[in-house]
Amino acid sequence: MLVKALVTAAATASLVTAQELMRFGCAQLTVDRVDPLVEPGNMPSAHMHQIIGGNSFNASMEPSNVDPPTDSTCTSCTYSEDFSNYWTASVYFKARNGTFKRVPQYTNLGLGTKAGMTIYYIRGYQQSAKVTAFPKGFRMLVGDSTNRAANKVPKAESLRWGALHGLRHSWLPEAALRRRLAGDGDLPLVLGRQEHGLPDHKSHIAYPNGAFEMGSACPSTHPVKIPQVMYEIIFDTRQFNNKAEWPADGSQPFYWSFGDNTGYGIHGDYLFGWKDNALQKAMDGHCANDRCAPLKRQTEAQANACLKSQSFKESIGDDQWLKELPGMAM
Repeated sequence: MLVKALVTAAATASLVTAQELMRFGCAQLTVDRVDPLVEPGNMPSAHMHQIIGGNSFNASMEPSNVDPPTDSTCTSCTYSEDFSNYWTASVYFKARNGTFKRVPQYTNLGLGTKAGMTIYYIRGYQQSAKVTAFPKGFRMLVGDSTNRAANKVPKAESLRWGALHGLRHSWLPEAALRRRLAGDGDLPLVLGRQEHGLPDHKSHIAYPNGAFEMGSACPSTHPVKIPQVMYEIIFDTRQFNNKAEWPADGSQPFYWSFGDNTGYGIHGDYLFGWKDNALQKAMDGHCANDRCAPLKRQTEAQANACLKSQSFKESIGDDQWLKELPGMAM
């Protein structure tokens, strides 16, 4: 019963007022080719990732010898007891001449943390709802980077893209990237729902028998109800609005950093790292939004200051155009 999603604040405006919706910003920690879940120990990993959370993040994070709250000296999340790591692939724009540039992320809407993500933890919208916080060493994965077609995306994961028009949003069909994403200065977003995460980082988690938020029951195979987690990431495509820079054949110009321009390969990763029993206190305390009495909070400036240098030094396509996606010869 865990949901990992990338959702806009506009899309969830009606939910933010709910008493059971904890929502907080995490600034960008680093952009690097590191993936301790899919490619543990490999340096560099196959493709670029954007990472937030505790600065102990590295390529080798085995559950038996890792404790993010102890190993980290700072976190890029405003809740200062959250040293978890959350990461997804980056998005790139492919110009008509075949070169790539990384699409920047928008500052967390209304939260003040730079780039990064907005993170949600939900216990359910009922006063009586109870969840059990993740245990030490917990990790999970949503999605599949090899997916390139709608019929390969599990419907339960609801993987799709949307677009923002100011504070208005519209959902786009399925997971496909569409040309309109960079149409009028829109800020596209990705939506991915997961209730999965053992070797595949998925099989130890299962979907509920209905909507998690409304208190639907867990399947008998997975009886322990855990928090629902969502990611929100907004990519700012405005600098790529000039259609003269788009591919001459009219093809869609936005690519995930693993070479996917269909959008169906969307995926994300999670590595639990809350200090002591802070997350359980937040869930039991019915915490909402980004200020909660049971939890310690740092300023946005302190979260923004928690940075980690690249483990694998290379250009990520911010200041210069790249001939190919990092690690992905095309």
